[in-house]
Amino acid sequence: MKKVIIFSSLLVLFFNPIFAQEKEESVVKHHEIKTNAFNLIVFKTIDFSYEYLIDSESSAGVSFLFNLQDFENDYNNDGPIYNEKFVFTPYYRRFFSSKYAWGFFLEAFGMYNVQQNNDGYYDYNIDDYIYTDEKSNNVAFGISIGGKFVSKKGFLFEFFGGAGRNIYSSNENIATELVPRLGITLGYRF
Repeated sequence: MKKVIIFSSLLVLFFNPIFAQEKEESVVKHHEIKTNAFNLIVFKTIDFSYEYLIDSESSAGVSFLFNLQDFENDYNNDGPIYNEKFVFTPYYRRFFSSKYAWGFFLEAFGMYNVQQNNDGYYDYNIDDYIYTDEKSNNVAFGISIGGKFVSKKGFLFEFFGGAGRNIYSSNENIATELVPRLGITLGYRF
């Protein structure tokens, strides 16, 4: 009997690591990079984001937006106008799903934005359209809601929408009271 117990103990010690290695280890990915396709197509802006997944229910990130619209040389622009020339947006998200940082979320964000006065007039004396070059540096806070969906390979799709209010403006004459936070982003989780 003693030999059977020793033999079975040796078998368990020998085969246990082999069976343990067969289990697929779940590696949690904590980083995401994204680009906002909606802003690029609709507003002619480049919007990049980096997001760090804190845990299964929360994340924090930053977003940078650069406006590519050339108001001085394209005064016949028939598309929507985005007043912000540059935007820096740190944000915090809280997810409402049983999956890891996946599904619907609520976002709180802060925003530093530089707005440019897009108003102008046509001067018939010089036969050219004149734009004002006034700018306003603003700080805003706001909220947005959205959803994030991630494939097994790490590719992600998300959408969100919200608004913020400028609480500080360096030039009250041209600063807007509300600022948008819109996006349909594509990215990768690694």
